[in-house]
Amino acid sequence: MEMNYRHTFHAGNHADVLKHVALLALCDALTAKPAPLFALDTHAGRGLYALDSNSALRTGEAEGGIGRLLAESPKHLAITRYLAAVRACRQVHGSASYPGSPWLLAHALRPDDRIAACELHPEEAQLLGSTFAADARVSAHERDGYAAIKALLPPRIGDTRFNRGLVIIDPPYEAQLEEFDTAIHALREGLTRWPQGTFALWYPIKMRRALQPFYRRAAALPAKSTFVAELLVHPDDSPLRMNGSGLLLLNAPWRLDETLRGALQLLARTLGDPSGSWRLDWLKEPA
Repeated sequence: MEMNYRHTFHAGNHADVLKHVALLALCDALTAKPAPLFALDTHAGRGLYALDSNSALRTGEAEGGIGRLLAESPKHLAITRYLAAVRACRQVHGSASYPGSPWLLAHALRPDDRIAACELHPEEAQLLGSTFAADARVSAHERDGYAAIKALLPPRIGDTRFNRGLVIIDPPYEAQLEEFDTAIHALREGLTRWPQGTFALWYPIKMRRALQPFYRRAAALPAKSTFVAELLVHPDDSPLRMNGSGLLLLNAPWRLDETLRGALQLLARTLGDPSGSWRLDWLKEPA
């Protein structure tokens, strides 16, 4: 099912904004300590997008996401950090470029850190590999990202064993609610193999009440701490559109919730319609 999805239609939309603001905040918190990090991006896409492509222009989703945010530039450290990264990407790749999560990881992490980026679709995987061909820190894999969790964790490259790092899971949800079953299973597998790792799962929100079983199962995962950060640009009462999205964050760095709380407030105000909203709730607070 993943083979049909192309993120180029949706790059830079409100969901990308939430995901990428949080991703950079995660990276900055993790790199505050000197030990090297390993990052696994399970559904990496091509890594770099052109917002003036026919695909992006057809949906126009970026206009209500990164376009609006750049125009208004709300003042918050995490948002400013994200906008600076987008501008840095455009200085290198052109004024219509937009960085995907692998590009942001490569931008935020350090020379001794390592990144594995997985993409199942052959054409997207080829573009991913081309984007990072000159970056020795990044290995691009044409493979199923869920299977990579089992194959690549706990991370060890050469003689280096990585005790810290991040797994970001961003599936297309073409299977709708069934995708949550697969994701929860993958998170459980990942936490078993790398219990000290930080895990982030992105998910779409149409009708939030339909997500209650997911929240319950997420709270039961063997993580030290678990919270959700959600951004709604429309009321969460229609099953026919993506009204918002969220991130499930497991073993998040200390005080990341405080950083994201302030950013969510401004993102809802900037990107949402008059009924836009945000939510940050602990499912399992740290002991």
